[in-house]
Amino acid sequence: MPESDHPAADNDAPAEPTAPVEQVAPALALTPTQERNLALLRRSDEPMVFDEGFVADLLADAHEAVAALSERLGGERLWVSKGFLAAVHGCEAKHLQPDEFHWTAANAAGFVAHKAIELALNWRGEPSPLDVVDEALARLADQADQRGAFVGGLSDGDWAELRSRAVDRTTKFLQDFPPIPRSAQPVLEASAKWRPPGSIEFSGKVDLVIGKPAGKESRLLIVDFKSGNRAHHHRDDLRFYALVQTLRQSVPPRKLVTYYLDYAESEAEDVTEGVLQAALARAIGGIERHVELTVEGRPPEKRPGVSCRWCPLREDCVEGKAFLHDERDDV
Repeated sequence: MPESDHPAADNDAPAEPTAPVEQVAPALALTPTQERNLALLRRSDEPMVFDEGFVADLLADAHEAVAALSERLGGERLWVSKGFLAAVHGCEAKHLQPDEFHWTAANAAGFVAHKAIELALNWRGEPSPLDVVDEALARLADQADQRGAFVGGLSDGDWAELRSRAVDRTTKFLQDFPPIPRSAQPVLEASAKWRPPGSIEFSGKVDLVIGKPAGKESRLLIVDFKSGNRAHHHRDDLRFYALVQTLRQSVPPRKLVTYYLDYAESEAEDVTEGVLQAALARAIGGIERHVELTVEGRPPEKRPGVSCRWCPLREDCVEGKAFLHDERDDV
């Protein structure tokens, strides 16, 4: 965020102890869109503390279930992520296919925008979207990985297209998302991992985490940025991250927010015992399905859906073709 827009850009300005983590100075003029989103992000004055017995039981249940599944895996190392769970709970036939992901200007724009927003939050002075996007592109092109090779090898036209898409998303965030004070300790691209004994590891990365710890009080606000339309798995993605945070810290976050850049709207959910139990059941169920498919030889079940549009199996999949045909008829 620009320092001129930061209520807490001055490090000497103390935060009120009873104020919400997302404190915004009264003198700061917010747009109606920022005001609307801020109302969903604020925490109440009443501290939110989960029952210690519940957290201990959740951790014990997770340890027990993962240990049993590790034995069934026969020592195979398994990394469980939101993408893994979305895949295995979707079409099992597609889940078993090798990952054929390819970088394009469209799918790389989100990553570039995330990097640009990270730079903007820590920029000296007031950043323009063009400046932070150009800096993000330059940094990514220097990286020795697939993303760096993709950005560094773009033609002038493809580079301009990628830059335009990333500037659009970065601008929408800076203009519509409420300013974040430094006292809230915002972290972009925040990762969390949990590895109990055995061969299974939980791993999550979320776009933005806001809030600083305070004993056993739940203060963390977790935000994921999305472009395009809503999808049912967006909430599941955030619930999984909340589960990982809880397992590694024994303190659940307080709220989960999916922020849709194109609509400038937030979809928020309070973290509850039920949310965490559902997230654990979904994670364990997904691992069990994977074990059945890859180790125990269960035939995969085809589940046609929107992902059939880009599935590598679609040319030979009767169910997928039927779904896409019906979808075209509906349109």
